[in-house]
Amino acid sequence: MPNPFRTLRHRNFRLFWTGQTLSLIGTWMQTMATGWLALELSNSALLVGLVASASSLPVLLFSLHGGVVADRVDRLKAVRLCQTLLSLEAGALWWFTITGHITMGWLIALAATNGLISAFEIPARQALVIDLVDRSELSGAIALNSSGFNLARVVGPGIGAVVIAKAGVAACFGLNSLSYVAVLIGLFLVKLPPRTAVVASVKPLDGIKELIRYMRDTPSVNALMKVVAVFSVFGIPYLTLMPVVARKVLGLGAGGYGLLLACVGVGGLFGALGLAAVGDRFPRGKLLAAASMIYAALLIGFSFSRVTWLACAVLLATGCAMIVNNALCNAMLQHLVPDQLRGRLMSAYSLVVVGVSQVFGSFFAGSLAESFGVTVAIGGTAAVMLTYAWYAFFRRPELRAL
Repeated sequence: MPNPFRTLRHRNFRLFWTGQTLSLIGTWMQTMATGWLALELSNSALLVGLVASASSLPVLLFSLHGGVVADRVDRLKAVRLCQTLLSLEAGALWWFTITGHITMGWLIALAATNGLISAFEIPARQALVIDLVDRSELSGAIALNSSGFNLARVVGPGIGAVVIAKAGVAACFGLNSLSYVAVLIGLFLVKLPPRTAVVASVKPLDGIKELIRYMRDTPSVNALMKVVAVFSVFGIPYLTLMPVVARKVLGLGAGGYGLLLACVGVGGLFGALGLAAVGDRFPRGKLLAAASMIYAALLIGFSFSRVTWLACAVLLATGCAMIVNNALCNAMLQHLVPDQLRGRLMSAYSLVVVGVSQVFGSFFAGSLAESFGVTVAIGGTAAVMLTYAWYAFFRRPELRAL
């Protein structure tokens, strides 16, 4: 079997991946603690969804501008600056919580600040990966990035559950702020050739229009972005509703909530490592079709779970299928896009995966859960995913041919 860690032989990618993975542990602690704190402050599934939407609305509004910036500036310096600002945002969240000044208003405002910074950080970071490895190893690097993300998703909620139980939610925010030290050390140790500044030959708005024309007129990219959109809007919100599932459906506390998130992470870790090991030995289009349909079907099964062990088992498989779907879409898009549009295409990807999915998907799912319960919210949206997957992969054969 090919070694899924072979891309770590590149010093720059090794520094980037190690620091990023360690920092993401803190990020997942904060994500878990924010959802739990929102539920404690409001006891409302709708407001839990609103907090998630607030962190993603700036991504929806500004990520395309962030992509234009990523195509014109030194991406490494941009990522360093944004990671520093994210550390300060986490520190502010810790201070408001530890001093007892936190309210739903402040929680939403700080979540929105995080989203604004992320609107510029995510496209730059996504586009930076190709500068850290050989182009032929891009798929493996993206899959390994996904494995680091899911390793953090396993470890972060587990640590977060213990920290909440022993020291309260504020400690999670403080530890996340400190965790950014790891990624900043790695980023400042990365050495890349000086990047020639791109002379802005067109206005930012014209650069966005150029991206839109490219996505509209390139059939393979157009089809992939539609899959990304449907599976982000209707697939990701189940994570937003996880504290509601834990507390109101399964009768679990913070530790049980962390366990559910960890199960998604363990499954995702295996999915990402398996994808990195497989490489390009199987047709990516057919693999994407299988992962997409399995992902949707598993979410429908999870929506009906009422026993903790069964919910955990389904979430293990769901995490695996979800990450294979996400990583394949990302890698296929990066293989197709020309370098001069890479930052902007990754900004469109971020807009959909982070912005649209949370602003519309999470808020819509939270509204459904508030009115009809989480079974309808998660199962109904998953049914939409399954229907679209059948249409996209059986009625649009160009996807399977990729």
